[in-house]
Amino acid sequence: MTKKPSSGKSTQTARDDRLKAALKANMAKRKAQARARSGDNSGESKDNKSTSKGS
Repeated sequence: MTKKPSSGKSTQTARDDRLKAALKANMAKRKAQARARSGDNSGESKDNKSTSKGS
């Protein structure tokens, strides 16, 4: 870390770009997880509800 940036603006812009990319990746990952959970749980929930009502 011996290099120092020549201007703070370029460093701030690069940091913002990295944060935006990380946020976008994180949101995509969370959406995929939510889709997987809703797909798995929707079928199980219906089965569990119908069996608990029947008992």
